[in-house]
Amino acid sequence: MAVDVYRREGDDWTPIGRGLTDGDGRITSLLDPDAQPTVGAFRIVFDIARYFAARHVESFYGQVTVEFNVRDAAAHYHVPLLVSPYGYSTYRGS
Repeated sequence: MAVDVYRREGDDWTPIGRGLTDGDGRITSLLDPDAQPTVGAFRIVFDIARYFAARHVESFYGQVTVEFNVRDAAAHYHVPLLVSPYGYSTYRGS
């Protein structure tokens, strides 16, 4: 699944990374190598329509956008998305 990550800068969202999930549904390196962790608001966009279309599965949602706040730039942030063709769930993982 294609995933894009953005950082909020004023009223705009600046792209800071992109990745594709592996066979286990994970991305080991989502941020651009030059991106430094910062405190602030972030957005992750999951392209679920293309993911399901490639598997010939009808789905309801085109994409899932998750916005979250980083309060500790040194902390690890794991944001899983559990997805099915007609629903999804997300949480802050460890």
